[in-house]
Amino acid sequence: MEKERFIDYIRFEKRYSPHTVTAYRNDLDQFFAYLERQYGIHDIAQADHAMIRSWIVTLMEEPITPRSIIRKITTLKSFYKFLIKEGLVESSPMKRIIAPKTSKRLPVFVEKEKMEILMEQAELRHDFPGFRDRLVVELFYSTGMRLSELVNLKETDIDFHSSALKVVGKRNKERLIPFSSKLAGTLKMYLELKQSYLSSLYRVPVNVAFPGSNYLQNPLFVTDKGAPVYPKFIYRIVTGYLTTVTTLDKKSPHVLRHTFATHLLNNGAELNAVKELLGHASLSATQVYTHNTIENLKKVYKQAHPKA
Repeated sequence: MEKERFIDYIRFEKRYSPHTVTAYRNDLDQFFAYLERQYGIHDIAQADHAMIRSWIVTLMEEPITPRSIIRKITTLKSFYKFLIKEGLVESSPMKRIIAPKTSKRLPVFVEKEKMEILMEQAELRHDFPGFRDRLVVELFYSTGMRLSELVNLKETDIDFHSSALKVVGKRNKERLIPFSSKLAGTLKMYLELKQSYLSSLYRVPVNVAFPGSNYLQNPLFVTDKGAPVYPKFIYRIVTGYLTTVTTLDKKSPHVLRHTFATHLLNNGAELNAVKELLGHASLSATQVYTHNTIENLKKVYKQAHPKA
């Protein structure tokens, strides 16, 4: 079936993330169900732009955000592009589809002063869970990495000689993120504490590998029970810390990523450099942070200029 071939294509050849693959599959399932229910069509080649436009209008009448609708349109564009590539259709009806306009949301970030308070108040505890939690927050703010990238970090991804972390981003693209000498010291302390903690947990000597361990596969962050961390576990850690310094509605690892990028640009970092650090595929994805920078400049102007 065309849909399954497309799903295999984006999963194995395009290397889309599992989350994106699931979203695309759900979008296509909804579209196919609509065609069958509304028009009695089972062959995707029979669908035309009017039918697709009718589906979009139906979506707009439902409690669904414009951003979600745009994502579904993107799914169909990719799907028809694949069908043309495979010679299954001659042209794409998506050429005549115009996506609804949506306002751009500015990235939510924590102010510099509040981040300084957070990092000062959140002293490194010497018990393993406390040390780990504080390091998680510091690593997000110091590197701007994504939640999935931090969860998948291995001990071998740390290069102390080059002071850089190797992370695997979207579509399995690797990049190196530099870190400071201060963070390097914290990471070394964490690795020592982690080894000691796991050794006591599994009741083996410190210099003996804990059961089932494999140095090349050792996850950098583990739970209190020694298992690899997972997204919700990290999410709870970050939310707990951010709650102490901000009243933002959204408190997540991605907020720290936005904070990292915004603070860099506010302090004069070049846009291309920030793009590389964040692992963005295009500069347009990074440019959204310049809006926050402009808003900051407007604020300074209004406060300082006599004619403001």
